[in-house]
Amino acid sequence: MTHPSEALLDRWLADAALLAPTAGRDLWLAEGSLLLRGWSEPQRRYHTTEHLAEVLEALDELQAAGSLDADEALLARTIGWYHDLAYDPLAASGSNEHRSATLARDHLHRLGVEDHVVEAVEAGVLMTLDHETTSTAEDRHRASLDAVHDADLWILSAPEQRYARYREQVREEYAHVPDEAFRAGRLAVMAPFAERERLYRTEHAHTRWTATARANLSREIEQLRAG
Repeated sequence: MTHPSEALLDRWLADAALLAPTAGRDLWLAEGSLLLRGWSEPQRRYHTTEHLAEVLEALDELQAAGSLDADEALLARTIGWYHDLAYDPLAASGSNEHRSATLARDHLHRLGVEDHVVEAVEAGVLMTLDHETTSTAEDRHRASLDAVHDADLWILSAPEQRYARYREQVREEYAHVPDEAFRAGRLAVMAPFAERERLYRTEHAHTRWTATARANLSREIEQLRAG
């Protein structure tokens, strides 16, 4: 049986060959190893290779549903590979996303990826900070950014047991935060999602994932408010 990390590395190598065809296997492999080391750091509980795999699987689903063509899907996956590469639960708000975007920019340039792709990846990683797109890259790469937005929020629509485990994983990442402060902070993050008129941007995710996501959010918010 293939180990999950080996499967992820195989996926990266396939994407890297399309992204940076002249870089060569040694550089593709070195970058893939770096990515997997980053996603496997010991301080992570939710933002792990499991989350990365779930994002990639969600993007596969969106591509299969026609939300993305092959080039758009490649760009979306590249954003997925880098979007939480830097992750420190103790970091200031926004720091992780900005550090991840910088890593993506620098590493993709080193691999020889085209400038417009690097710009779009950087914009996509920064979009995951608040799941709003304001970059000039939005119009040209809207399909990819919309898909990343939805794939990163797929977890909201996860089956109830997975969603419960996700909540536990997030709490473990923030074990340094007292319970009352954590509940207040978590509520401040999750309540605005529940209040959005539309949670997901792609038609497939909107149609297929919204009902379960709203049920999960409603249940969590009720529990957070009850203490």
